[in-house]
Amino acid sequence: MKKILAIHTGGTISMSQNAQGDVVPNAKNPIAQEATILAGRVHLVTDEMFNLPSPHVTPVEMLKIQQRILRAEADGIDGVVITHGTDTLEETAYFLDLTLPNTIPVVVTGAMRSSNEIGSDGMYNFQSAIEVAADDASQGNGVMVVMNDEIHSARYVTKTHTTNVATFRTPTFGPIGIVAKDHAVYFQKLIRQATCQIDHVIDHVYLIKAYAGMDGSLFEFLDNDATAGVVIEGLGAGNLPPRTLPAIQQLLDRQIPLVLVSRCYNGVAEDIYDYDGGGIQLRKMGLMLCQGLNGQKARIKLLVGLSAGLTGDELKDFLRTAVS
Repeated sequence: MKKILAIHTGGTISMSQNAQGDVVPNAKNPIAQEATILAGRVHLVTDEMFNLPSPHVTPVEMLKIQQRILRAEADGIDGVVITHGTDTLEETAYFLDLTLPNTIPVVVTGAMRSSNEIGSDGMYNFQSAIEVAADDASQGNGVMVVMNDEIHSARYVTKTHTTNVATFRTPTFGPIGIVAKDHAVYFQKLIRQATCQIDHVIDHVYLIKAYAGMDGSLFEFLDNDATAGVVIEGLGAGNLPPRTLPAIQQLLDRQIPLVLVSRCYNGVAEDIYDYDGGGIQLRKMGLMLCQGLNGQKARIKLLVGLSAGLTGDELKDFLRTAVS
């Protein structure tokens, strides 16, 4: 019988509607009380680490989850399931994907409907996540996100709808598998990436989204000694309005790492255009293109790399693509 650790961190999956119909946190997580789920097939160990709405989760909490998983691995656990609010679920999942050694299955799940709503998806997603974590076929797939009968790589999955239960999607590549009855079925092989061992997380790593008519004002606000790094969601394949360039150059002169991704839903950032503010010029200035990640994921990757002490070419190689 597989021994699975369930780490509960809060979010909609742990909440209920009150008399006014507002979704609020419970004093006790109703999902965490279900210790007998899949009894006879799985031995479930429960750890109620937090009870936080996911906008309250920071990289500090992400690191605590990672450290708890490492302790569980040392104690012989066979797999891990984390319940989490959906707003920042993809960031926590990717943080773990970058910082865990990929020796046991780790699955993150959540819910779009609270526990007492009609059609609540929390218990179903939780059970599916446990089944995936306990499946031998899940070994070596990195951290996964299981929602709505689909298995996604933490590296690429993103929340695409504010309320729909089918909100989690993987643009460009699609899910790596599905949950079929009581087991995982995989259709894609994950390309593995290198991980970083970290024991702390730094602060002041920022994310800025480009827009038509943008000037350098936002970058000027970040021109200070506290700024550790900046990720920019550029236009199209990775371009910026020319009025941003002087302020960006000032950040580069400070040796602040700047990472460029695309704000587009599909595709990757590439240095295609050779005009003022085009991707070719930005690369020559010193911006690092990160392919295959959205802005929030690229920020997590930059934060992890900087927390690991990577600089110069090491950091550039780490950030260059989604895989190593």
